[in-house]
Amino acid sequence: MTGRVEYDEFGLFGENAAEYGLPFDRPPAVRRVFADVPGGRRLSALAWQDRDPELVLLHGGAQNAHTWDTVAMALDRPLVAIDLPGHGHSDGPGDRPDGQLDAHGNAIDVAAAVRQLAPAAQAAVGMSLGGLTTIALAAEAPELVRKIVLVDVLPGVTAQRAQHITDFVDGPASFASLDELLERTARFNPSRSRPSLRRGILHNAEQQPDGTWVWRWARHRRPAAIASPAPASPAAGTRYEQLWEALSSITVPLLLARGMRPDSVLDDDDERELLRRLPSAQVIHVEEAGHSLQGDTPLELAAIIERFVF
Repeated sequence: MTGRVEYDEFGLFGENAAEYGLPFDRPPAVRRVFADVPGGRRLSALAWQDRDPELVLLHGGAQNAHTWDTVAMALDRPLVAIDLPGHGHSDGPGDRPDGQLDAHGNAIDVAAAVRQLAPAAQAAVGMSLGGLTTIALAAEAPELVRKIVLVDVLPGVTAQRAQHITDFVDGPASFASLDELLERTARFNPSRSRPSLRRGILHNAEQQPDGTWVWRWARHRRPAAIASPAPASPAAGTRYEQLWEALSSITVPLLLARGMRPDSVLDDDDERELLRRLPSAQVIHVEEAGHSLQGDTPLELAAIIERFVF
C-alpha cells in the first residue's frame, strides 16, 4: 500500500511566502468557515484575518479557495475565498442541470454565502468560472457587488480557446500516487514551479484509503461535464449570452485583468466586445501571465486588485 502523505492545509503558507519573497514572521490568521445555502447544503470558505471581509474571491472551475493563498498573503487584508459548489470543501451543486458549471446556479449559492460571510465586501474578484459567477452574482444580488475584478474571463470564451483546460480536466479519474498527479499537472503548467504545483495538488486533491488520489471537485462531477468556462451546448450558449447581457447592465466599476500568454482564454475580440458593451470597463494586460494570473503572477494580481479596489 502507498504510504500516506501528510497534509496540513494551514501549514504550507511559509512555502508560499518563501517562493514569492513575502514577509513571514508568523502564519497568517486563516480559518475555514461555512455558510448555509439553498437545498440544505453548505458552501465552505477560507476567512483571512479576524475583521469584516473587504473582498470576496471566487476561484475557477476545478480549483478551490486555496488557489488565492499567495494573492491573499500579498494583499494582507481581511477577505473570504469561497469554494464554489462542488469544489474544495463545499457541498455538491445538488440537482442543478449543469452541476457546478452553471454560473447562474453558482451565483444563487454564492449570494447566500456572501450575505452570511462578507455582506459589506468592497469588491468581488472572480477568475474563470468564478468570474462568470461574479457577473451572474451582480445580476442576482447587485447590493452585494460594489466593484468587480474579472481575472482572464469574459462570457465570449469559446471551447476552442479553452481546450487546453478541458484537456487537463478530462484526465484519469484517479492517480496511483502524488508523483503521478504532479507529473501530469506539471506537463500542463510548464511555467509553474514544482513546489507551487505540489501545494496546489495537496489543496485540490485527496488521498484515498488505498493510497490513490482523486481531485476533490471530481467527487461531484457529472459524466458529461467539463470545467472550462466555455459553453458546451446550444443551451449553454444561450446562458452565456445572458451573461453578456448581465455584464452590459453592470453599473459598478469593473476591471478585467487579462493574461497575455498563449494559454489565456481571451483574445482581442473579447476585449473589444467588453468595451463595446461596457465602455466604462478598465482593462489591464499582464504580459507574464496566462489564464491563471493568481498562479502565474500572484503579486502583480494582488497589486492590481489593491489599486483598483482601494
